[in-house]
Amino acid sequence: MKKISMILISCTLISASGCKKYIDVNQNPNQPIDVAEAQILAPVELDISSSLYAGNVAVIVQEYMQVAALNQVAPNAGTYLMYNSDMDGDWTNLYVTCLNNLATLNKKATADGKSNYAGIAKILTAYCLGTGTDLWGDMPYSQAFKGSSNFTPVYDAQKDIYTQIQSLLDAGIADIAKNGTVSPSGDDFFYAGDMSKWTKLAYTLKARYYMHLTKAPGYTAAAQAQLALTALTKGMQSNDDDLKMAYTGAAGGENPWQQNFISASTVVLGSAFVNGFATRSDPRLSAMVAPATATGLYTGLGQGLNTIGQLEDYSRPGDFYGATGATNYIVNYSEALFLKAEATLITSGYASATPVYQSAVLSHMTKLGVSTADANTYLASRALTASNAEQLIIEEKGIANFLSLENFTDYRRTGYPVLPSVPNALSAIPRRVLYPQAEITSNPQPQQTAKLTDRLWWDVK
Repeated sequence: MKKISMILISCTLISASGCKKYIDVNQNPNQPIDVAEAQILAPVELDISSSLYAGNVAVIVQEYMQVAALNQVAPNAGTYLMYNSDMDGDWTNLYVTCLNNLATLNKKATADGKSNYAGIAKILTAYCLGTGTDLWGDMPYSQAFKGSSNFTPVYDAQKDIYTQIQSLLDAGIADIAKNGTVSPSGDDFFYAGDMSKWTKLAYTLKARYYMHLTKAPGYTAAAQAQLALTALTKGMQSNDDDLKMAYTGAAGGENPWQQNFISASTVVLGSAFVNGFATRSDPRLSAMVAPATATGLYTGLGQGLNTIGQLEDYSRPGDFYGATGATNYIVNYSEALFLKAEATLITSGYASATPVYQSAVLSHMTKLGVSTADANTYLASRALTASNAEQLIIEEKGIANFLSLENFTDYRRTGYPVLPSVPNALSAIPRRVLYPQAEITSNPQPQQTAKLTDRLWWDVK
């Protein structure tokens, strides 16, 4: 992993450089001005998993969702204290390391006739754009990545970003359908060059972003649900299709969530999340939550407290998600099924959605090793009705999407799960994150005055 990280740094510096070549003798062999597609793809995938899916802003969102809590006296991020500078690193990672290098990968692969690499670049660009716009709203895209020709790109409206996401996914699918003769292999940490899985991912992401707009201005839930159902016919078909990153657990190759929750950190699991397992009689407790080392009990920390306890008194993620060699499940098959269940609920009602919902819960329990008997007992206690269907679908989706930023989006668009009030909170539960100070300084835009409680375009009351 250390070697990969060095390649990533190199690629980042290369893509950010605008220096002209004057004489060949000044070329640094340790900092090449051009690299092969494989040398771009691998480090970008690593960064998407470690720094975008599981980075600083991802931890903060877990606090907003009361999945994680800071063992620090309030005010803190768990009581919605945020400074614009807190987002500097996340924005830089998204734009410089991820999107800029993906733009380079797409341009190079297209020029070299490597359509599979170009398709992957477009699909991952759509994922990164979706992640960014669901955190910040309006973002630079159409005028970005043009080097020295435009250092201050205006922001595209979120509605237009969503149009770009769908266009990128369609273009990525089309690139892969060209059946290019060159495919990634070991440089593709996600799918090892299995292009059929990349196509399934693209269709699943199409469904995800269609469903985000069920309440957006100018869109209808029925139309978005039908678009999602159509896309999902070609989406993920089993847990084998999960977009995931495996970690070795060796020094330098630890799972990032293990690093986020290590003993030196003040981040532990929140009491609302941990207590929910007992409330539901959920058999996934021991797989998803580790007992506190000091007591052997499953104990979460409350949000917004004026006192702190011993870190050893609180639970952290269980080994399936939190071990040094655990796997990151970035987009998973269970999500695809929950999207299908929600879309079916909208188009056909709760009775039609029930078998899809049950399959979604079972897909996650199977992954965790829950017995069939325990799974069936649990499902019997969580049956859909006309009055609870949306709530249970979203609640169960959030459990299967443990640690995913997607849960924050689902909360804002549906109101589920219902979260208890946080003592000493500085505001209502945030609806977004702040624009970074570095961006405000270098590229002032009117959108940057947004507050944590301001709603995004698709986040309709």
